[in-house]
Amino acid sequence: MNNSSVHELASHIRLLLMDVDGVLTNGRLYNVPDASGAMVETKGFDSQDGIALQWLGWKGLKTGVISGRISPATDTRARQCKMSYIYQGHIEKIPILEEILADSKIPAEQVAYIGDDLTDVVIMNRVGLGIATANARPEVKRCAKHVTEASGGSGAVREVAELLLRAQGHWEELLRKYEIPLA
Repeated sequence: MNNSSVHELASHIRLLLMDVDGVLTNGRLYNVPDASGAMVETKGFDSQDGIALQWLGWKGLKTGVISGRISPATDTRARQCKMSYIYQGHIEKIPILEEILADSKIPAEQVAYIGDDLTDVVIMNRVGLGIATANARPEVKRCAKHVTEASGGSGAVREVAELLLRAQGHWEELLRKYEIPLA
């Protein structure tokens, strides 16, 4: 899809959903011992993704995750980023999307979804703007309407948030808020 078509789709988005591993993270899972010696999974998240997700909330866009894995780190990060929807342990994502659409009362064409693996394509096919990260599987990139330049865990979510904020006319206001001269 060309940039103007993506920009047009982005201008109507009211809800940004995403996978976690490979999107909010680089996909690596780290097992570290806790105080008792039991192994605990942890992940690394990009701080710039986090603030951009909060900016979306300031502008009235809802956000959320649908992940196949269950992770306390994901739950904590989603709450830090003020996400409206946190679903974990769901490889079959269509019923979750349907539940979120019913709860939010936002039509599917006003939803964007960021994914990186095969399980994400079914959601990408059902929303207005399906996005693949730079590190996504080739099959996923072929199905996406937009592919980020950044990889998951390295600013892909920030890139999408900026795309939405620009398309909806909020970017310059945000720059002024932080006293950044307009180019």
